[in-house]
Amino acid sequence: MDFQDNANQAIWRTEVKDFLNEYLPDEIRNRYPSFATSSNAKKTPEQEAEEEKWESWRVALAERGWIAPAWPKEYGGAGMGPMDQFILSQEFAERGAPRLGGLGLMMLGPTLIAHGTEEQKKEHIPGILSGKIQWCQGYSEPGSGSDLASLQTRAVRDGDDWVINGQKIWTSLAHVADWCFMLARTDPDAPKHRGITYFLLDMKTPGVTVRPLVNMTNGHDFNEVFFEDVRVPSRNIIGEINRGWYAGTTTLDFERSSIGTPIGLRQAVEKNLDWLREHKDDLPETTYAAAKHDWADRWIEVQTSTMLAYRIISMQDAGEIPNSESSIAKLFTTELSQRVAKSAAQMVGMWGDINDPKAPLKGMPGHGYVNQVRETIAGGTSEIQRNIIATRGLGLPRT
Repeated sequence: MDFQDNANQAIWRTEVKDFLNEYLPDEIRNRYPSFATSSNAKKTPEQEAEEEKWESWRVALAERGWIAPAWPKEYGGAGMGPMDQFILSQEFAERGAPRLGGLGLMMLGPTLIAHGTEEQKKEHIPGILSGKIQWCQGYSEPGSGSDLASLQTRAVRDGDDWVINGQKIWTSLAHVADWCFMLARTDPDAPKHRGITYFLLDMKTPGVTVRPLVNMTNGHDFNEVFFEDVRVPSRNIIGEINRGWYAGTTTLDFERSSIGTPIGLRQAVEKNLDWLREHKDDLPETTYAAAKHDWADRWIEVQTSTMLAYRIISMQDAGEIPNSESSIAKLFTTELSQRVAKSAAQMVGMWGDINDPKAPLKGMPGHGYVNQVRETIAGGTSEIQRNIIATRGLGLPRT
C-alpha cells in the first residue's frame, strides 16, 4: 500500500476538498437527516430553512453522482473505482459531511444492482437516491439473530401474491420507513440456508404492525414488526424463490463493510485528549496519569484500525474481494469504539455515569459508554466475526 497520493489522486482529493468548501453547509456537519417529520405536517420557518440546507446538499451530491459514488452511472452513481471512492469517503469523514440515502443506499441499492430486475431498479433506485423513500431491514427475529438462517417468518404463495406471517425484531427505523427489504421462509422442508426468499415490502400494506423498542439511552431507533396475513406480489421478490439467502448475504456484506470509521474514532480520541489537556489541573494526579496512558493505547489502536482500512481498500483496488479481512476490521473497530467510550467514562470519573448536557464533554462519555454496547452486535456479532476469521481467514476446521 502506497500511503502517498499519486498525481491523479492528489488532483481528485483537491477537487473533493474544494467541493466541500463550496457546498457543505456548516449547519448540517456531523449530523444525520431527520426522517421523523411528516411531509404533510406544518413546518416552522426554522424547519423549512433546515430542509432547504439538506436539499441543496442533496442536489449538489446528486448532480455529481456522489450520493452513490461507486454505483454505475446508468443507476445514478459516478462509477468510481475503489480508490477514488476511498478518498472521497476520507475527506467527507474529516469534514463531518453527511452521507445520504440511509439503509436503502448502504444496503439495498447494491443488492438491487447485483440481483434485481431492470423493472425493480427503475422502480426503487430513484427513490433511494432522492432520499424521499426510506427503507428498513427485516432480518433478525426473536429466535434468529446470529443464526439468521433459522428464521421462521413464513411466506406462502397464493396466486400471484405471497402471504407473510411472523415477526421481526431490532428493525432500525421501521417506524419511519416506507419500505422494508426482508427475508422469509418459503420452503419449510428445505435445509435452513435454502428455502428462504428475499422480499420487498411496502410498509403501508395491511397487516403490518410496528411497535417501538426504546434503547438504554432512551432513544428510539429499533422496533418490533409483526406481519399478519400480509400480501406481497411476486414481482417484489429479489433473485430466485428459495434462494434469497444469497441475495441476503450480499446485503450483509455491504453492511459489514460500512460499519465503523477509523477517522471518526481518531476524532473522538482527539476530542477527549483536548479535554484532558484543558482540565489537567482539575483532576487528581493519579487520574490524569492513568488517563494519559489509557489514551496513548487508544491512539495506537486507532492507527491500527486505519491500517486495517488501508488493507481492505488496497485489496479492492487490486481487484480482490476482502472477506475475513472485512471481519477483522469490523471486529477490531467496533470493539475499539467500546474501549474509546470506556476510556472517556473513566477519565471524567463519576460524571461518566451521567448522560447530561451539564456534565463534562456535554455528557457524551456516559451516553457513549451505554450506546456503544450495540456496536459489536450490529452487522454480525464479535463471535460471528471470530468464526469467519478462524474458518475463512486461518483455515481452521469447523467444530
